[in-house]
Amino acid sequence: MLAQEVRKELTEHILPFWRSLRDDKRGGYVGLVDFDLTRHPEADRGCILNSRILWFFSETFLTLGDRALLCEAEHAYQMLLRMTDGENGGVYWALHADGTVADGTKHTYNQAFAIYALSAYYRASGDREALERAFRLYDVIESRCRDAGGYLEAFTADWQPESNEKLSENGVMAVRTMNTLLHVMEGYTALYEACPRADVREKLYFILDLLENKIWNPEKRRQEVFFDHEYRSLIDLHSFGHDIETSWLADRTLSALADPALTARIRPLLLAMADHTFRAAFTDHGFENECERGVVNHKRIWWVQAEALLGFLNAWEKTGEERYKAAVLKQWAYIQNVMRDPRPGSEWYWYVHEDGTPGSDEPIVEPWKCPYHNGRMALEVMRRNPPF
Repeated sequence: MLAQEVRKELTEHILPFWRSLRDDKRGGYVGLVDFDLTRHPEADRGCILNSRILWFFSETFLTLGDRALLCEAEHAYQMLLRMTDGENGGVYWALHADGTVADGTKHTYNQAFAIYALSAYYRASGDREALERAFRLYDVIESRCRDAGGYLEAFTADWQPESNEKLSENGVMAVRTMNTLLHVMEGYTALYEACPRADVREKLYFILDLLENKIWNPEKRRQEVFFDHEYRSLIDLHSFGHDIETSWLADRTLSALADPALTARIRPLLLAMADHTFRAAFTDHGFENECERGVVNHKRIWWVQAEALLGFLNAWEKTGEERYKAAVLKQWAYIQNVMRDPRPGSEWYWYVHEDGTPGSDEPIVEPWKCPYHNGRMALEVMRRNPPF
C-alpha cells in the first residue's frame, strides 16, 4: 500500500538524514551538503531552510508521536529565534554560522514560511509564545509587505523596498510573484488552523480572490508567474511544478475555510490546473519542470516530483478519475527508482536529467533544498491513506 511505502521512506530515509544534520555546537542544522556528500557546518543558516526544518519536525512529531522529533523541532525553533530581528521586526534572510547576520533582507516569502513553521510548532508543543510570534509576523506582513493591490516582495532590514532578485528568475525582475502569494496563503492557512481568527480568514478570502482574478490565466489554463505592480505578466512562463502544487495547497485552504460557495467557485479552477499540468508535463519518466516561451525545461527537480504526486492524489480524491490514481503510482515508482539517492548518508537528488542521470552540479542540501516538499508529501499521503 502506498501509505506504508511512503511511511518507510519517511522514517528510514528522509528523517534520519535531516536528524543527522543537527549542529549542537553552532545551533540549527547544517546548511550545505555538496553533491559528493561533504558537509559544511560552517555554511550560512538560511531562514527559509530552518523554517522548513522546524515545520517538518513539528509535523512529523504530530503524525508519529515520537517525542525525540519534538526535541528536534525545539532545536530549530531556537535558531529561528536567533533569526528574528528584535528591533525592526521580521526574520532575516540568513545568518552566518556564528549567529551574525549574513543577509538582512526581509522578504515576504520568508516571513510567510516562518509563520507556517511557528504555527506547526505551536500545535506540536503547545508553546503559546510560538503562536504569538507567528501573529507578530502576520502583523509585519500586513503592515509592511502589502498594499491595496496585494503582497509585495523584498525589503531591507529596516523595511525599505529593494529589488526582488531572490524570488525573480528567467531574466525578469518581478514586483509581485505567484510564488510569494502561494506561500503567504499557505502560512496564513496554517495560522488559521492553529487559531481561527476572523481577520486571518478575511485575508485568505482576499488571497483566493487574487489567485482567481489576477494570477490564474483562464485562456491558457495556468497561473502566470512574475508580474509588475499592476499584475501584468512579465514573461511567457508556465511553471508546471507550482501549478500542480497550487492545485492541492489552495484546495487545503478551501477545506480550512469550509465555505461551500467559495469551494464551488474555486475548486473547478484548481482541478483545471491539475488537468492541464497532467496533459502538459506528466510523462512516463517523471514530471517536467517548466515551459518558457514554448520551450520545455526537462529537468526533473526534487520538489516538483513530490508535488506532482500530491497534486494527482488530491485530483483523484476530488474526481475519482483513474488516470490520476495511475499517475500517483507511476510518480511514486519514479521517485523511488530515480529521484531517491541510494548512497548511504544522502537523501534525494536536487534534480535528475531527462535520461535519469543525477544532476551533479547541485548539492544535496542548500538554502532551498529541504525536507519540506518530500517530507510533506510523505505526511500527506500517510494522513490521506489512499486505498491502493
